[in-house]
Amino acid sequence: MVTMTAPTPDADGRTVSPDAGALVVDRRNGKVGVVMGHVGTYLQLRPPHGGREWDVPPKDVRTPTPTEELSAKVAVANRRWGR
Repeated sequence: MVTMTAPTPDADGRTVSPDAGALVVDRRNGKVGVVMGHVGTYLQLRPPHGGREWDVPPKDVRTPTPTEELSAKVAVANRRWGR
């Protein structure tokens, strides 16, 4: 799992989106997700432990807190071990 810095404007003032594999938080609902890719102007996120993807505008994602990142990693590990 890769962490990211918050989306920042580039030299032209456009928001730079995180790359695939980045761990982010959807500000709209507080859910942690892994960036799976880009579709149009949206990012596609999937829960770290697997599940259904959802779309979110890049401006609505943020860097996870250390607690959120650890929780996501524990969820992945628990799923791997069948818990």
